[in-house]
Amino acid sequence: MGKVIAVTNQKGGVGKTTTCINLGASLAATKSRVLVVDMDPQANATAGSGIDRSALERSSYDLLLGHADASEVIVHADKAGYDMVPTTSDLTAAEVEMLQLPQRERRLREALHPVRADYDFILIDCPPSLNMLTVNALVAADSVLIPMQCEYYALEGLSALLDTINQIRSSVNPRLELEGLLRTMFDPRNNLANDVSAQLLNHFGDKVYRTIVPRNVRLAEAPSHGLPVITYDRTSRGAISYLALAGEILRRSDERAAVAV
Repeated sequence: MGKVIAVTNQKGGVGKTTTCINLGASLAATKSRVLVVDMDPQANATAGSGIDRSALERSSYDLLLGHADASEVIVHADKAGYDMVPTTSDLTAAEVEMLQLPQRERRLREALHPVRADYDFILIDCPPSLNMLTVNALVAADSVLIPMQCEYYALEGLSALLDTINQIRSSVNPRLELEGLLRTMFDPRNNLANDVSAQLLNHFGDKVYRTIVPRNVRLAEAPSHGLPVITYDRTSRGAISYLALAGEILRRSDERAAVAV
C-alpha cells in the first residue's frame, strides 16, 4: 500500500510545488512507483510536470466530484517519470460544490483508495491556504511534509499549520503524522536563516531533514520548461539536493518498516 504524503504549507512561496515535483521525480529515478496529485487550482505542479492543461479531458475536479475514477484521471508525466492526477483552474469550483456533498472532507481519500496499492509514494501538492482542498489532502494523507524558508514569519506559520494537523488528527484522521520539515531556499550567509534553522533542529530534532535545499537558479528555471530539475540539469545543486532528500525519505521508510517487523 503506497504511502500518501501531503506537501503543504499555509504560507505561499516556500517551494511547496517545487518540492512536490522534484521529490516525485527523484523518487521515480530510484525506481519507486510515484503518483503526484495536483490539488492546487493554480495548477503549477501540472504545468511543471510538462502536462498541457488545455488538452486535459479529466482532472482532479472530476475525481473529487465523482465524475471519474482515479484510473480515468491519471496521466503519465513522461518528462518527470511519474504518474499524475493533473488539475486545471476548474478545481476552484470543486471546493464550492463539495460543500453540498456528504463526507466532503473524505472525497480525495476515497477516490485514491483504489489505486494506492499501485504506488510506493503518493505526493499531494496542496494549495497555500487552509481550505476544503487542503483538508481533503490532510485527511487522505498518512503524513505531512512541510517545506519552509528559514525566516521569522515562517515560524509563526508553522505553529498554525501544526495546530491544523493536530485538529485533523483528533477529528477525522488519527493516523496523520509529521513526515518532516524541509528547509528550502536556504542561504547560509544569512544569520537569521541560520538562527531559525538552529531553532527548528532544537525543537523538532530528527523530524528536520538533513537535506537542505539552497537557492538555485536552475531549480527556478526548470518549471518554465515543464521539467523537474533532475531532467533539466542533473548536476545542479537543486537536483543534487532533491535526490538526497529522496534518499533520506527512502531510508526513513525502510527504518520504519524494520521497526514494524
